[in-house]
This record gives sequence, C-alpha cells and structure tokens, in this order.
Amino acid sequence: MIPAGVKTLIGLFPLGVVATVTSEGRPAASPKGTFLVLDDQTIAYGDIRSPGTRSNLDHMPELEVVFVDPFKRKGARLRGRTRVVERGASGFAELIGNWSSAWGDLADRIGALVIIEISTCLPLATPPYDDGATEADMIATYQAKYKEIYP
Repeated sequence: MIPAGVKTLIGLFPLGVVATVTSEGRPAASPKGTFLVLDDQTIAYGDIRSPGTRSNLDHMPELEVVFVDPFKRKGARLRGRTRVVERGASGFAELIGNWSSAWGDLADRIGALVIIEISTCLPLATPPYDDGATEADMIATYQAKYKEIYP
C-alpha cells in the first residue's frame, strides 16, 4: 500500500528518478516528470521519450523510483513490476485522461503509459534528521539555499 504522505509527495513533486537494469546487467537511472498515483497500489508515468528505459523494461519489467521533496529532504523509494500500455492499445484511452487533466497538451506527446504495481515503499530522509533537525529547519535551510541560487 502506498501511504497517504507518499501520494501527497508524488502529487506535489511528480519528478521521479527511475532505476532499471540494462540487458547487459548494468544499472540505469532516468528522471521521469509525469508521474501520477492511480490507486493505493499503483503509480504510473507517461512515456514521452524514454527508449532506453523502455528497452530495459522489456528485458526486466521491474523498477525502483525515488521521489524527494527538495525542501524537506525527505522522500520515498518505490519498487514494483511494470506493464506498458501503448497509445492505441486497450486501456490507454481510459487512462490518458488523467494525464490530460494534470498536464494538458503535454499528454498528447505521451506514446505509452508505464503502469507500476508497487510491491515495496520505503521512506527516505537526509542525515540531519538523525541529529535532531526538524522539517521546519530543513525547509528554512533549503528555501534560503534555493533563493541564493535563484534570486
């Protein structure tokens, strides 16, 4: 089951870094920015231009994806088995409306939906929490840091 806090995280920060394995057994990571939560066990992203990730999933249809709140410095690692629903295939038309609602015209560029049935969901937190930092501390620190970078 995907906890409510993780669903909120994905809704606020839908950019996830997807880890797959190549046919040669090498690790591969790729960011995907169109994630949505479909239900308590399922997330998905719209594949716009990810031939390497798709090839890896053809070889081994499992992945892990990491989501991080860049201000709280907390997140989640979700692992699961995938299935790909190509544009024009059964089920695509029923699902693509979710992406149209979320991203408008960008949904027209989605060639397939990668559906992930979650088997594992683990929390992530940065080490300052081990030393007593609070979420408010972390948010203040990273608001200031991002303001310096992007005044």
